[in-house]
Amino acid sequence: MGGDDGCIADARQHAVAFLDQAGDDYGLLVPARAMDLTQLVVSELVTNSCKYASGPVLVEFGLTVRAVEVVVRDSDPTVPAARAADPGRIGGHGLEIVEAVTDGLSIDREAVGKRITARIALAEPEAVFPGGPPL
Repeated sequence: MGGDDGCIADARQHAVAFLDQAGDDYGLLVPARAMDLTQLVVSELVTNSCKYASGPVLVEFGLTVRAVEVVVRDSDPTVPAARAADPGRIGGHGLEIVEAVTDGLSIDREAVGKRITARIALAEPEAVFPGGPPL
């Protein structure tokens, strides 16, 4: 992605095209929930890269039978951290959102910049019931 105004929408479109193609090629059903969450994660991560890093943003996608993997690389070596929850704050919730909707998030410095890897589960999360399942 070039980091211009349309790169966030382009990244989302590439995510959908990748998941559609991978589903067609390998017969994997990508649930609507996983498709939507992948687009959300891509939007948040690419937005942050375009906002804070100079230069291009590299977006890669992977798919297993269990998860979608989104990798975003940029030239800024600063490792981002989610801020404490603050419902009164306008903006600055991107990484907080990504952490909440993914099964795994890792951020690694590279020789130039950083790599952020997010994993989105294909299966619906198990419902958790304190004290056991509902009657």
